[in-house]
Amino acid sequence: MAHMEKRVPKVSVIIPAYNVDRFIGRAIESLQNQTMRNFELIVVDDGSTDRTGQVADRMAERDIRIDVIHTENQGAAAARNVALDRARGEFVHFVDGDDWVEPTMLADLVEIAEADDLDLVIAGFYIETYYGSADQHTTELKSQPTCHYGSQQEFRSGAWRLFDTNLLYTPWNKLFRRSYLERIHARFKPTFWDDFPFVLDVIRDIERVAVTERAYYHFIRLRAESETARWRPNMYEKREEEHGWMLDLYEHWGLSGDPVSVEMVQRRYAERLVGCIENVCNPSCKLTDAEKREQVEQMIGSERAQLAVSIAQPRSRMMKLMLMPVRRRDAGLALAEGRFISFVKRHNTKLFATLKANR
Repeated sequence: MAHMEKRVPKVSVIIPAYNVDRFIGRAIESLQNQTMRNFELIVVDDGSTDRTGQVADRMAERDIRIDVIHTENQGAAAARNVALDRARGEFVHFVDGDDWVEPTMLADLVEIAEADDLDLVIAGFYIETYYGSADQHTTELKSQPTCHYGSQQEFRSGAWRLFDTNLLYTPWNKLFRRSYLERIHARFKPTFWDDFPFVLDVIRDIERVAVTERAYYHFIRLRAESETARWRPNMYEKREEEHGWMLDLYEHWGLSGDPVSVEMVQRRYAERLVGCIENVCNPSCKLTDAEKREQVEQMIGSERAQLAVSIAQPRSRMMKLMLMPVRRRDAGLALAEGRFISFVKRHNTKLFATLKANR
């Protein structure tokens, strides 16, 4: 009967979940504890081979707001898209299955969005990097001062600060107006690092945006040996592609000549180039020493790399040192640096997390 239908939720919260049975309960509970009650939670069990699906199903049995969808494993991008197609809320918020959120998050973000009829609200977040035993972790706050952008141009001109504090890359520290996502046909692309292209599509022509300095989202980073020991064969190509997206965005925004924006884009590229060099120096890298040297020579000798280091103004003495081999086109020194960073990353997670946070 019509009056028995669930009322339209204010927010659709979407969780893609794959093999996170140790954490999914905490993620769902943090949403059940929201001060705002009127939301729907769509959990997409992305073909998990552990108990993720059963945990979510059990919690859904006791809460009418939770809807669990079981799919074959296709990755987080496809899982989120399945949920977006089913979402009914006025707003959308994404949460990952191994993270958790503060109790006032939905209420606060919706209040901000409704006060000024916004299509996007960006919040701060915490990065919690765990190392060693379960209770050992570092916490890093990512945040920018509260700001309601008065115009599209004001947002674009100030976006470099948001990029600089990592607030514009991920979908999960944001509240999106669902009608806006549908109007621009925003969906996740099935690609490595799928979050960023989605957010780029959203911000490309957006007009109504605000930032709140409050942080609600706890991004959990588990620095397992398996993760730090991984070599990603296509990392450099992906970073090149990503840099192309940034250049394209700033050209579209008409800010290719804006000094502060250009400096951020080039510094960002230079810093990520150091990560690509470290990746080649990972012990699990299958390239020969000669191939490693050749690849690093190509990376640091490219026009893009040299342009980046000529414009970049590193924020720390450490990063200034890190970029020196690139400036000098010194492949031997770059490889030595990469091996050192790789060693620290694998053997002292706390130090690595601290250095990365202060770069």
